[in-house]
Amino acid sequence: MSLKDHLLARIALEGPMRLDAYMQSCLLHPEWGYYTTRDPFGEAGDFTTAPEISQMFGELVGLSLAQSWLDQGTPSPFTLAELGPGRGTLMADALRACARVPGFIDAAQICLVEASPTLRAAQRETLAGHDIIWCDSIADLPDAPLYLIANEFFDALPIRQFIRQGDGWAERLVGAADGKLTFGLGPVAPQPALSHRMEDTKDGDLVELRGPATEVVEEIGDRIAKRSGAALIIDYGDWRALGDTLQALEKHAPADPLATPGQADLTAHVDFEALALACPCAYSRLAPQGVFLERLGITDRAQKLAQGLTGAPLQSHIAAHRRLTHPTEMGNLFKVMGLYPTGQAPPPGTEA
Repeated sequence: MSLKDHLLARIALEGPMRLDAYMQSCLLHPEWGYYTTRDPFGEAGDFTTAPEISQMFGELVGLSLAQSWLDQGTPSPFTLAELGPGRGTLMADALRACARVPGFIDAAQICLVEASPTLRAAQRETLAGHDIIWCDSIADLPDAPLYLIANEFFDALPIRQFIRQGDGWAERLVGAADGKLTFGLGPVAPQPALSHRMEDTKDGDLVELRGPATEVVEEIGDRIAKRSGAALIIDYGDWRALGDTLQALEKHAPADPLATPGQADLTAHVDFEALALACPCAYSRLAPQGVFLERLGITDRAQKLAQGLTGAPLQSHIAAHRRLTHPTEMGNLFKVMGLYPTGQAPPPGTEA
């Protein structure tokens, strides 16, 4: 049996399923889920994230949080956490850079929030030599000042989709026809959570809701507001989402989200406005990733790392810098939002 067979049987028994339930099954089913059964990163996987492109990314992200820690009086102990840390590459680069900040590593309780057993094993190998705490959820993090990284985490959280019809909304559901998974619509009904979208939508417009994402940012913001800290949320998306942003990626190429459940990565653009409205602490303006990294000195760092490089290694290094920062590559597609206590400075790189 495959995940597709399982989902078709479930739909035959229970009827069409919500999109968030479908995404949850595709990504985290214990037997057939995408993240629970493989390492999806890098050239051999389905996608490549910024930390895998260059060490500069993780170094600068880590130093931004370290400066916030210094600005807030060097609380000790504190939690240094990452959500969905992949192979652990970003955290490893951040820790190496932050080792130069006196007292930072000694005061840090390093916590990784990771659901995948496969990726936990990869993280254990990457971060060998560090004392790591693995957590199933943010609620399991220690009760301490929180300095947190979320790079390409929120885009993978399940969404629901609604299409406006008059004064109501019809939910987009996953059903079945002729042995294939298909999209359909539920009945038209009011959606109080979308009342604020009546002003900027018309009949036929599709709007996405991200309940799990707002719950996560509420928890992060509440901890920062009460105990101090800072967070960097880095993802693709924009201030307000409109339209269908669900996408599947398989072997570095776009795929049909319903064709091979469990075999392709499913993501959706992040609605940063929804995150900001749910956050109990202060938040920065959105900064394009390229601007964020340039503010932190990525060009100077790139020039230093380029010393002594020639030929193919030099060209690869130059290409990595461009990929991370150039507006036509990741520089504008990805955005950065900083979270911080009211009355404190935002994390470096996110300041207006």
